[in-house]
Amino acid sequence: MEKKRFSLINFIKSNNGGDLVIVLLVLILCIFGIIMVFSASYYTSINESGSPYAYLRRQLMWFAIGLAAMIVLSRIDYHFWLRFSFLFYVAGILLLLALFIPGVGIEINGATRWIGVGPITIMPGEIAKITLIFYLSGILAKSPGLLREIPGLIAVVAAAGIYAALILKQPNMSTAATVIFIAGGMMLVAGAKIWQLIILAGLGFAGGVALIFSSEYRHDRFLSFLDPFADSLGNGFQAVQSLLALGTGGFLGQGLGKSVQKYLYLPEPQNDFITAIIGEEIGFIGLIALMFVYVLLIWRGCKAAMNAPDFYGMMLASGISIMIGVQVCINIAVVTSSMPPTGVILPFVSYGGNALMLLMGLMGILWNVTKQSEKKEIRLLAEQEKRTLEEERQRMIRRTVRQR
Repeated sequence: MEKKRFSLINFIKSNNGGDLVIVLLVLILCIFGIIMVFSASYYTSINESGSPYAYLRRQLMWFAIGLAAMIVLSRIDYHFWLRFSFLFYVAGILLLLALFIPGVGIEINGATRWIGVGPITIMPGEIAKITLIFYLSGILAKSPGLLREIPGLIAVVAAAGIYAALILKQPNMSTAATVIFIAGGMMLVAGAKIWQLIILAGLGFAGGVALIFSSEYRHDRFLSFLDPFADSLGNGFQAVQSLLALGTGGFLGQGLGKSVQKYLYLPEPQNDFITAIIGEEIGFIGLIALMFVYVLLIWRGCKAAMNAPDFYGMMLASGISIMIGVQVCINIAVVTSSMPPTGVILPFVSYGGNALMLLMGLMGILWNVTKQSEKKEIRLLAEQEKRTLEEERQRMIRRTVRQR
């Protein structure tokens, strides 16, 4: 008897239905990310550990864990998570509060954004974005008309505001802004009125301006964003080096692995500024191709939301798609100096262990939404066929009766 060779694609096809385009796009981004993380981190890795493969090994490990999480979560009916919506939200608050417990939170470069668990570090801000999606999806699914009433609107805004306030205290303005954008996008999808969102956006903008001018650190970074070359060796250093990388890459790039900025010029080239290294090595055309893949992925996520079997599935798929889209837009804006430097990674591509695992896990849940949509469509088609057969049977009976 001939043995069948194991194939990941065959395994996925045989064990799962759903939108396999989403899976393919995620795998493309992850594999491309592994290549670029290795290239971007080569000299940083040698400088830190003596080996050029340190970041590559960790990225491969997290990719394997993330792939397993994606496959497992794709096989769990997404309705299972509905009952845990509030618990997820509370867990997010507890994790954010744990950052401020002495000996638990890890301070790096003046910010306390990580919790150490043995050799692994967890970033509660990344988890908070996900728990907020589950929580808002749950309460909006249970009360679809919640946003039509002022108390319900305030409750949703407060839920996002609590997360944002705790994240700002780290401080981490970029993740706090991402949380607000996710909540706003989900409210729009859930049926919030435009005037409500305009008022909330105005209040958010005013709050952001107040935050910028309430801190000398944020104020200086904002001024450096307006003219990074005015302080090219200080607050504008990252933006200047990023722009130099993009300018050097030009249309076709310098060639894979031939970046100059990764020679310890550009800080964290494998993380927040990996897009600059991509632009330097494979050029404008490479970045456009990468953005096209993201657009396809977000479009498939939007399609999954529109075709979802119920309101909860629509909100989950929408929240996940909004989160991906917001992070891509912010990362590109920072790298091109279109907004002040912030710590937002490029999804699936930037180096980041638990972030990659969490994102791939979310893709598994999105995948399951598309599988449930297929099951509903098949069930509706079967019911329609059954009705058609029954109608045909009734016509035959009536015809037989008339003939007699």
